[in-house]
Amino acid sequence: MHTSIKTLKELKASGCQPRSVKEELRANLLKKLRAKEPVFEGIIGFDDTVLPDIERAVLSRHNILLLGLRGQAKTRIARLLVNLLDEYIPVVAGSELNDDPLQPMSRYAKDLIAEKGDDTPIEWLHRSERYVEKLATPDVSIADLIGDVDPIKAATLKLPYSDERVIHFGLVPRAHRSIFVINELPDLQARIQVSLFNILQEGDLQIRGFKLRLPLDIQFVFTANPEDYTNRGSIITPLKDRIESQILTHYPKTVDVAKRITEQEAKPAPEQKSSITVPELLSTLLEEVAFAARESELVDEKSGVSARLSISGYENLLSTAERRMLLNGESSATARITDFWGVVPAITGKVELVYEGEQEGPYAVALHLIGEAVKKVFLQYFPNPDKLRKGQERDPYGVIKAWFAGGNEVNLLNDAPEEEYRKELEKVSGLKRLVDKAGVPEEHRYLFMELVLHGLSEFNVINKNLVEATLTFNDSLAGLLRDDDGLE
Repeated sequence: MHTSIKTLKELKASGCQPRSVKEELRANLLKKLRAKEPVFEGIIGFDDTVLPDIERAVLSRHNILLLGLRGQAKTRIARLLVNLLDEYIPVVAGSELNDDPLQPMSRYAKDLIAEKGDDTPIEWLHRSERYVEKLATPDVSIADLIGDVDPIKAATLKLPYSDERVIHFGLVPRAHRSIFVINELPDLQARIQVSLFNILQEGDLQIRGFKLRLPLDIQFVFTANPEDYTNRGSIITPLKDRIESQILTHYPKTVDVAKRITEQEAKPAPEQKSSITVPELLSTLLEEVAFAARESELVDEKSGVSARLSISGYENLLSTAERRMLLNGESSATARITDFWGVVPAITGKVELVYEGEQEGPYAVALHLIGEAVKKVFLQYFPNPDKLRKGQERDPYGVIKAWFAGGNEVNLLNDAPEEEYRKELEKVSGLKRLVDKAGVPEEHRYLFMELVLHGLSEFNVINKNLVEATLTFNDSLAGLLRDDDGLE
């Protein structure tokens, strides 16, 4: 539609026909599907599950409930629906309810058209202005959503309270011909949820005794967390019944998908992009921490573990390596596993612990989750120390074990310069040979050497202690024997 049209007469002459927002969404989705164009750009991992359900709901002209745990892109999906609206739509100039000039709804628009006829001025509304979002909280009132009598308006216009022009409309009527999103629907008080019944079904509004017949045209999208059904509130049954499509979201199903999401969403500083390298191994390790948290008995499964854990963790990992680089006067840095101590704050703030986890403490749980992730990644490259066949001719870790058994130890400082870090790892007999035999990338040889030490400590082959900013690997039995010798 050409936005140069300025009057009702010109609009009628253009052949413009009114259509509902749901018809609009449906027609534009059909165009995109036929043209094989992407519909929900930036949404990763939902191609075969959630997104087809959303598309079916739009084609069916349904209101939608997105049900899922925290950090599953529910609000992001709702916001992307705006791209399925027409770029511009005509509205009666000055109308607060986005009145369609060909189907006026409000008293203001009807009176203006009655007065000016074909000369009624037309404005054009961009699709970006046709999205209304409200976070449901217990203090949201009917006046906020639906509207109330405005005594100041009555006084200014010298109107009695019986005149409907004294009404100040709430968010829902102002979302006429738009997408209206209510996040965390169960947090809305039951009596407020009741007020949405007729709007969803018949389009009736009742404000302070005014019985208004406003045929509101709105695409509703609601979001909710399943935990809310039991802990904070619930979606009342008649309202749930009126929301035609309920769509379940989920967390990434594979580490590769999770890595793509983190890469897309993380916001590193430009200097970090140019000077800090995060090897693929550490990206995988970070996502495995999130997967371990979702499966851990210490973490509340009902609360979920948001994708934001990995995103914040990745940003912290970069910053930890950057800080170390600056402290040592280096011009570039590669992230290490020891840098994961800087990721701990991103983990502790993103997991809700069950009773057993609370007893352990958030910091200990975070270290436990990193340990579980290390074990999983370690086994992708090296044999399981617990499953080596007895009587095997050669234990791949034999030389390393013997070196530690001789009373030797490795001290990795969190902020150690690169040269010192490498020298400390090179001390361990057999470590470099083991890593080279595994065929790992040569440029990340030292990172894999560090992985072996962390992995062997997680399988209790060697001992690991963190004291202040130093991580020490040793043989606990050799340490005990040394202590005994000292006593003698």
